[in-house]
Amino acid sequence: MATSGEAPESWYLALLGFAEHFRTSSPPKIRLCVHCLQAVFQFKPPQRVEARTHLQLGSVLYHHTKNTELARSHLEKAWFISQQIPQFEDVKFEAASLLSELYCQQILVDSAKPLLRKAIQISQQTPYWHCRLLFQLAQLHTLEKDLVSACDLLGVGAEYARVVGSEYTRALFLLSKGMLLLMERKLGEVHPLLTLCGTIVENWQGNPIQKESLRVFFLVLQVTHYLDAGQVKSVKPCLKQLQQCIQTISTLHDDEILPSNPADLFHWLPKEHMCVLVYLVTVMHSMQAGYLEKAQKYTDKALMQLEKLKMLDSSPILSTFQVILLEHIIMCRLVTGHKATALQEISQVCQLCAQSPRLFTNHASQLHTMLGLYCISVNCMDNAEAQFTAALRLTTHQELWAFIVTNLASVYIREGNRHQELYSLLERINPDHNFPVRRFLRETLKMSNAEDLNRLTACSLVLLGHIFYVLGNHRESNNMVVPAMQLASKIPDMSVQLWSSALLKDLNKACGNTIDAHEAAQMHQNFSQQLLQDHIAACSLPEHNLISWTDGPPPVGQFQAQNGPTTSLASLL
Repeated sequence: MATSGEAPESWYLALLGFAEHFRTSSPPKIRLCVHCLQAVFQFKPPQRVEARTHLQLGSVLYHHTKNTELARSHLEKAWFISQQIPQFEDVKFEAASLLSELYCQQILVDSAKPLLRKAIQISQQTPYWHCRLLFQLAQLHTLEKDLVSACDLLGVGAEYARVVGSEYTRALFLLSKGMLLLMERKLGEVHPLLTLCGTIVENWQGNPIQKESLRVFFLVLQVTHYLDAGQVKSVKPCLKQLQQCIQTISTLHDDEILPSNPADLFHWLPKEHMCVLVYLVTVMHSMQAGYLEKAQKYTDKALMQLEKLKMLDSSPILSTFQVILLEHIIMCRLVTGHKATALQEISQVCQLCAQSPRLFTNHASQLHTMLGLYCISVNCMDNAEAQFTAALRLTTHQELWAFIVTNLASVYIREGNRHQELYSLLERINPDHNFPVRRFLRETLKMSNAEDLNRLTACSLVLLGHIFYVLGNHRESNNMVVPAMQLASKIPDMSVQLWSSALLKDLNKACGNTIDAHEAAQMHQNFSQQLLQDHIAACSLPEHNLISWTDGPPPVGQFQAQNGPTTSLASLL
């Protein structure tokens, strides 16, 4: 106990000093830190000290232990006491913010929402906390898929930031709202919002890193907006600007000077995270455009950087980036004929999703879709159907639904005896299916050519070439198949190369070009051999057992070695 002549502050400062010493020890001595903080209550401290100590205890227990019940108890006391003390904003709102975070972790979202609303209501005179709490509640609504409420809150935040003279944070609120509107496909509202954001970002004069990070946020939204619409050629100037912007950021030093306006005390993402994000959108672009070797190069760079970051940073967004990168590269592998590698990477996605229920919820449908695509590539059609059916059950996303359904239709076509299921599926995809197929293929060709969508162009060409061959129009067929082959080699797309070489062999044979027919047959043989070897390698992997997983959490470490492929090369090709 303190001696009678001692000021109360001295014992408090001593205990606080010891607590901080134990917390920052290497390794941290959390139990001793908690003991020192709990000892403060023995001295019957004034309300301010009591509330702050409850907050410190709650924070230490929440961040460093699994004792969430005790952490919650201290944070609730900090929030309750601090509301009775005037001019005690930092403790009051930090307690509210941390407590609502803890409630969300305990799946008590209905306790978190009113708490945040009350804190927002009483924080209007404290710009930093008012903005931060608005962001927090908007994020909570977003996680619950209530994007309308989240957009409303971000709109309120943008107007508040304008009133308190923070154009920087106003831009952050508006860009966040633009991101959600893109997710909701409200494209009519996105255009004017992005135009306004562009003006605010260009006119804002402030910390160079903050300005450039706003530009990165703005350009990422623009690029993804273009890619969503399949405008791979039109997006190139924006993508180039984005890549230059991230190079500029990497040369700037973080200034320690704090902004004069407390409402400006935010940043969107750390520099290193932005760098990975720019790699990610570059991979998305390369994938859509059909530059698969370039996609591979940028994926390797991004994954290497992610591995380094994850050693020091446990931020969940890094795992999200990693899963999205792997999803793209898996599709690349399946196109280029590297099924065994694709399967191992699907297994990596399973492991990442097994570590995070939220990540699994957001990516379960994509995971089953990738397994379905793998099953098609190794000719396991029953498994492919089961995977696509599982994927459909788990998604409400319109584009993903359409992608899964068209792949499921291709399974029915390959099986040859599923006409009824195929027609009912086509009815769901396009109720008005009385259209001339060849005209639509030519339209597809025109669109894909205009936007440099190389894979779509190659697939359209070879399919048209096949149709003309069946109709006996060999010259027109040749005009389609030769460029399809050239484009497929450039991508490289193994299936289109296999298909094109088979058609070229038959075309040249029909036209009496024996030497060309022999050359095409040799090419076809080479592609077949490569595919067969990869097929055997993939089916022999223990991860091949994943094809029978269609329900529940992702299986990890449950694989048994296989005896080899069960499908013949003839059925595969």
